Amino acid sequence: MIEFTKYKNILVLTYYPEDYDNRFSPEGGWVDQRFSGNQTIILKRTFELSQSQLIPENDIIESEEFEEEGYHFIIGNLTESHYKLFDSVFNIKNQFYIHRSIELNESFFVALRNTSIIGKIDEQCDEDVYIGPSETDNLPATTYERLIKEFPNTYETKLYIQARVSSIISDYLSTRKNKEAQYNKYLNKKVTVKEGTILKSFKDYEAFKLGTIKDKLEKMLLNEINYTEHQWQNEILEIILLLFPKYLAVFKEVKFKDIYSNKNRYLDFALVDSLGYIDIIEIKKPFNKPIVSKTKYRDNHVPNRELSGTIMQIEKYIYYLSKTGQKGESSLNQKYLSDLPEGLTLKITNPKGIIIMGRNSILTKEQEHDFEIIKRKYKNLIDIFTYDDLIKRLNISIEQVKKL
Repeated sequence: MIEFTKYKNILVLTYYPEDYDNRFSPEGGWVDQRFSGNQTIILKRTFELSQSQLIPENDIIESEEFEEEGYHFIIGNLTESHYKLFDSVFNIKNQFYIHRSIELNESFFVALRNTSIIGKIDEQCDEDVYIGPSETDNLPATTYERLIKEFPNTYETKLYIQARVSSIISDYLSTRKNKEAQYNKYLNKKVTVKEGTILKSFKDYEAFKLGTIKDKLEKMLLNEINYTEHQWQNEILEIILLLFPKYLAVFKEVKFKDIYSNKNRYLDFALVDSLGYIDIIEIKKPFNKPIVSKTKYRDNHVPNRELSGTIMQIEKYIYYLSKTGQKGESSLNQKYLSDLPEGLTLKITNPKGIIIMGRNSILTKEQEHDFEIIKRKYKNLIDIFTYDDLIKRLNISIEQVKKL
């Protein structure tokens, strides 16, 4: 049995061996045999203790804190408000400090199958650890208690082994029960993950960023006439990179070979995502005109001429670009190598198109409905956004951030 006592300015571990009565026999108990050979003892595969750490017998006799029938080892010293554990006892590289107010028992240090909790934490961190209730403690006592509570027990270990075996053999043999599902169900009941706070940490920044983008876009739409086409496209590209963080770069005037006509073709803009895949984007100034026809063709509002032409243009670019294959990829990588992060290569794999053009705030409900059908028709290949769609997207995002 193991007990812990806070005595004066030291932390004491007391060990009561079953063979304590034999310590005065000619052979002595197992602890004394180890110490007589100048060796250490290891308790619970957690505490490594030596004879030099024993409290002097005079202190034991004078104190009412200790019983004589045991071995009393000093495992830590009090430093102001915390007990500093001896790293030699726990075989740890970092310093561990435990607040003096925390009640200590065996389960505080030892988990299932004599697993050292302190040792496992030490393996995962590169800084000194302060366990306690104050704000200056980097490992809150409540979190440490939750760690003890959620440490794997015998039943959980059994379920995990069964789940691993079941997952491996299930493709070859029929199994009695879905052990993976049983294991996951158990974990869902047991583990209480702390609610994430990362979104809340960036709440104010994200709201400011989205609000700034929205203000910029609305001012551009009010002063569209003051922008040249190139200026407009460059400004919108910056907004797109902020609104669609999957893209990390944009290349302009991207040349590639049309293998059918042996001619050079040029993309106005190519977007590159974080994995190196290329998509195509076309940006047109809105000119405050409807994106679908005002009049009906066979009881339908159809795409206006500019939208139809842009869709056709992107479809052709996607077709020609895909046909360039590995040769086309090699050519693009050679040209843009210095503009890419180290280790990232451009890939042409089913490119997707994005169209930014027109307004839909000036559409009737009937026109709006037909325009939505048009967008969904091309959704698998091309995303079509009006400038009003972008503003709506920003408004929704801002409202969502404010709710965090």
